[in-house]
Amino acid sequence: MAWYPGATKWELQPESDQQAAIRPTQFIVHSIIAPWTARRVYEYWRDSTNLESHFGLGYAGDLGQFVGTETRADANAAANRRPDGTGAVSIETASNLQGSDPWTAQQLERLIALGVWLHRTHGIPLRICRTTSDPGFGYHRLHSAWAVSGTACPGDARVKQFNAVVFPGIVARANGQTIPPQEDDMTPEQAKQLKALYDNQQGAAWRYKGTNEPRDAYDYLRTTARDVTALGKKVDAIKPLDLTNAQLLALAEKIAAHPALAEQIAERVAVKLAARLAN
Repeated sequence: MAWYPGATKWELQPESDQQAAIRPTQFIVHSIIAPWTARRVYEYWRDSTNLESHFGLGYAGDLGQFVGTETRADANAAANRRPDGTGAVSIETASNLQGSDPWTAQQLERLIALGVWLHRTHGIPLRICRTTSDPGFGYHRLHSAWAVSGTACPGDARVKQFNAVVFPGIVARANGQTIPPQEDDMTPEQAKQLKALYDNQQGAAWRYKGTNEPRDAYDYLRTTARDVTALGKKVDAIKPLDLTNAQLLALAEKIAAHPALAEQIAERVAVKLAARLAN
């Protein structure tokens, strides 16, 4: 049996010794629908049920392994062990009670690192499982045969992360590459605040001229571009001072000898320029 060196070993007995051997060809990711640590997942498998997963992952990135990856675990229904001896490695990950939250940054990193180890240790190919028995990487609801009576696990947010972050991260790291981290999506609370801000916009600047309709982002960009262009034309129209080089040199020497004069000149230029741009 194989034990991942990046996980804490909490071996389940008698499962670890008595359950059938497998040849790992798949890695299937789950949400456990509980905000548990890896230790708590182990205790649940040990004390409350005769089922188990190979790994458990907490929100903080704490990772435990309960059964060797070449021994059958019971989290994947038909994928646990097939007649030909192949089977799936499973991981249960902490989640909220609705299974609706995304993986944390620590969980994402652990999933990627474990996926790379499974690829290198067991030869699991770098592809998403195309069928129930196709070797590769997947998540619980990807194929119906992996669940006894259907499931939404690991949840919409995590399926999105699996496709956009986890699996590409495994492939990139296994090939000696890196991918830039992606920013988390807006939280529901942030989305609510943004909608409230948009719905309660006040003042003429936030509304189309002569109407009560709020302006959209595209209109703001278009208006800003127009204002910048107009300002640029005003600046270009300002004529430079008609002074000879000798006059400029004399003026510079006079200013250098009288610092207070330089401040007065700067103030007057600023006032004149502001008045000119306002016209």
